[in-house]
Amino acid sequence: MNNKITIGSRGSKLSLAYVNKVKDLICNQQILNSEEIAIETIKTSGDLFGNKKISEIGGKNLFCKEIEDKLIKKEIDIAVHSLKDMDSIETNGLIIQAYIKRNDPRESFVSKKFEKLSDLNNGKIGSSSRRRELQLKLMNKNLKIKTIRGNVDTRISKIENGEYDGAILALAGLKTLNLENYAKQVFSVEDFIPTAGQGIIAVQCRDNDERIKNILKKINHSETEICALAERNFLKTIGGDCDTAVGCTANLNKDKIDLKAQLFSDDGKKVFNVFKSGKSNEPELLGKLAGEEILKKSAKSFTKKR
Repeated sequence: MNNKITIGSRGSKLSLAYVNKVKDLICNQQILNSEEIAIETIKTSGDLFGNKKISEIGGKNLFCKEIEDKLIKKEIDIAVHSLKDMDSIETNGLIIQAYIKRNDPRESFVSKKFEKLSDLNNGKIGSSSRRRELQLKLMNKNLKIKTIRGNVDTRISKIENGEYDGAILALAGLKTLNLENYAKQVFSVEDFIPTAGQGIIAVQCRDNDERIKNILKKINHSETEICALAERNFLKTIGGDCDTAVGCTANLNKDKIDLKAQLFSDDGKKVFNVFKSGKSNEPELLGKLAGEEILKKSAKSFTKKR
């Protein structure tokens, strides 16, 4: 019997750090040894069109589709993704079988010239999402927001060489790459609500592959899974798309989950917030109820896209 398995992921430094973390977790379970696990790097649409806004090139799942295609075709056995890049609706035939223990979900301000965001006043700041752009405008309407794309180290280089006065980057990526010293300011999740799934590595396989499912079950972090299910079901309920400006974060406290979310209107001029608590054994219900509540609050200001 061939024990070897192949894990597919994007080829960025961050993606490779994530895939090696998954590989180490599998090896630590003594199911397979390092030589039995191959890594295949896969270019995605999001990598190929690195200078355009995500919404301009087709939106969600741009960093996952080609990897998922190889998984469906059985060219790889496992796919490793950043959960925040994944569509909230699971691809037919595939399943997220393991959620790796969450890294820091907070947002950070990276700058060469400024110590904190409030020092910028009317400076030029890089942001890769409409959510971040509108959240920044809530903090300071004079900021000039300019799209910034590329891998974490590429974005830092653009700041270092003066293309931007600063940028907002996920702290999880900086920490994983040992670049957290570039973060001048770290925002609490209350002040700057991150995107759903931020800081979580998702490990995906075919839903009929029992051998791989059993392997991945052993590396799943149940507390992270509970929060992820609540956040993803919130997204699914509001029916947003890649251009929807929405933040959502869940926190587990013993047998209770607290979920905080923020949704901007279609024109970006209004903002709606919701805070909801629920039982830890009903995360998807909590996400659904929070989503329904924020839809009610936003009424005609926000249109469900699907």
